[in-house]
Amino acid sequence: MKRPIGVSIIGYFYIFGAVVLLFTAIFYQADADAISISERFGLSILPERMMRIVLAFFSLLMVYGYMRLKKWGFWLFISYSVLFGLISSVIATNQPQQPFIGNVVFSIIVLMYTIYVKEAFFTTVKRSQPI
Repeated sequence: MKRPIGVSIIGYFYIFGAVVLLFTAIFYQADADAISISERFGLSILPERMMRIVLAFFSLLMVYGYMRLKKWGFWLFISYSVLFGLISSVIATNQPQQPFIGNVVFSIIVLMYTIYVKEAFFTTVKRSQPI
């Protein structure tokens, strides 16, 4: 099955985000953020740079499966979107900063679209059809 255009657009957004995370892991200033990414995910014991690198590589792995329309990519993407949306909504209630509200809205849109096109992830290709 051909990949839906929305899956490609969402995938490219996440690839861009992973590249930005890797870039900021190199040029990270410890006191730039009031709440670090490690703290957002409840892993404040991990150093911030390592958390950014781990999250970036996890995002790239997740996007690979998502853009290849793999079932595991679908479930990883759904799980990550729900987790990230919940974390952002909790932080949005505690912090008056707009990016967290935007993260919640983006997570909801991504979830809705991914569920809308779930058939693309769960259809099987017949043996006689070229991939």
